[in-house]
Amino acid sequence: MTTAPTPRALVPVLIFVGTVVAVISSLGAPLVPAIAESMGTSLPSAQWSLTVTLLVGAVATPVVGRLGDGPQRRRVMLVVLGVVTAGGVLAALPLGLGWLIAGRALQGFGLGLTPLAIATAREALHGERSRSTIAALSITVVAGVGLGYPVAGLVAELGGVHAAFWAGAGVSLAALLASAVVLPPSPASAPRRLDLVGAALLGAGLAVLLLALGQAEVWGWRSPLLWVLLGGALVALVAWVLWEKRTPSPLVDLRLARTGAAATAHAAALLVGLANYLLLASVPVLAQAPPADGAGFGTSIVVAGLALLPFSLASVLAGRLARLLADRAGARAVLPVAALVQGGAFVLFALARSQLWEVFLVMAVAGLGVGAAFAAFPALIVSAVPASETGSAMSLNQVLRYTGFAIGSALTATVLTAATADGAPAPGAGGYTTVAVLGLVVCLATALVTWVTAPGRGSPGEGPAGARRSSAPAAEAGSGR
Repeated sequence: MTTAPTPRALVPVLIFVGTVVAVISSLGAPLVPAIAESMGTSLPSAQWSLTVTLLVGAVATPVVGRLGDGPQRRRVMLVVLGVVTAGGVLAALPLGLGWLIAGRALQGFGLGLTPLAIATAREALHGERSRSTIAALSITVVAGVGLGYPVAGLVAELGGVHAAFWAGAGVSLAALLASAVVLPPSPASAPRRLDLVGAALLGAGLAVLLLALGQAEVWGWRSPLLWVLLGGALVALVAWVLWEKRTPSPLVDLRLARTGAAATAHAAALLVGLANYLLLASVPVLAQAPPADGAGFGTSIVVAGLALLPFSLASVLAGRLARLLADRAGARAVLPVAALVQGGAFVLFALARSQLWEVFLVMAVAGLGVGAAFAAFPALIVSAVPASETGSAMSLNQVLRYTGFAIGSALTATVLTAATADGAPAPGAGGYTTVAVLGLVVCLATALVTWVTAPGRGSPGEGPAGARRSSAPAAEAGSGR
């Protein structure tokens, strides 16, 4: 009989699960050029090894969150970790691009685990330890992404593309075994109906939208099929919103997103996520591309992965800096300033990327902005919703993050493909400049939206949490506690 876990055992396992989820989600990014080369396919096709994981994650997150909000949370987490492990094995087998993408799709189910880990921390832990763990789990989304890049690059350099996916399967298996030992029993509560219609509408809308963005350059922006798909995606997503507002058991309770604190966090999650993956998807391509038209460094996969390591380190530091900013300027300033810092990374990317160290600097600045924003999200949401809806509310935030990630990934492939001349081995410099301009526009929009919609000074949570509660978790996450 398994003994009840202590908080000392539970916290590292929850953070380990969150880190594994982030590593798995980003595992395909530094490998995209190598996948395209080894399998004789185009860059947009290979990019689906990353985009499909984020797409499935965006749809699976609210489904997993809703299932895990009831008495089956422990079982749901273990089953999902099993699916992620199976997906890693499928992606690792040398069966061709289609099977690799299918395996990566299965791994996307793991992206729904972070909200459940946050809900577990909220219920099983207490006081400051609970709040700091929740913030740390949010930081793992960005810290683990940067960690996954160099690890995947090193393994792929030594053993090939498929070896990286074998390593991912091994890590997710370790998370499964650790979780089976220490996860606490699920809280006693009434089971909830699963909104299958809502899941189908959300999945269809996002899938069609990403397909259209990914094929825009191939078909051309004047293609009738492209605009039919975009229109169909819009109809499906609008229908999803209307359905979620009507059904008594919604996949995501959109009413929880209408309060000031939660609405600000959700809007920022989509925009910050989109801008984030414009860089995370383009920098590995830039690093590995042979010099052409003033762009490319011709580095190995390992070096391309290491270029993202400053992103992870800076994102962890950003939690502490966010606390200092909240203490001095008020918690309302954190998200707008974080967006402006992220925008500064795109300015650097547009003006200074002729040397590899400059790319490292770009990613460090981006990590500061993204890390500060992600550290602020959980406290805003937790302060605005009842404890019983933590999983569902965090799931919506994760859906929007992963939707932004997936759009950023697909959009990057489209832009870089457009910047690749016929017969050229890699995109020209203009493609990366376009990425930088798009990212800067998104960041400026994020700063404006979060400043206008954020709760007033001194009450960032619109409730008893207050400014200190919103900022404290960020500091704890930054300190690594």
